Amino acid sequence: MCRNIKTLHNFGPPATEEEIRASSLQFVRKLSGFTKPSIANEDAFNRAVEKVTLAAQALLDSLVTNAAPRNRETEAVKARARSAKRFGAAPVAMIAGHNHN
Repeated sequence: MCRNIKTLHNFGPPATEEEIRASSLQFVRKLSGFTKPSIANEDAFNRAVEKVTLAAQALLDSLVTNAAPRNRETEAVKARARSAKRFGAAPVAMIAGHNHN
């Protein structure tokens, strides 16, 4: 469901409102167990996303660090390398015309 809630602090450029909202939506989905809430739960779900978004923005605005901002591209490469090490390489697609049955 929502395994990829990404770190948003200390990146250059800073996280966008869209990234913060997407992370908040993932968090609320995880907490509620809903990918898409029912009509009966939609208002509560949407209110929670808005409140978490505001709290996340306030948190990111208040955090301080002496570390240099991280580069998104560099961090993405590192994450892919960690994933490949943990889970192995992606399976190679079958070559067309070669059936090994």
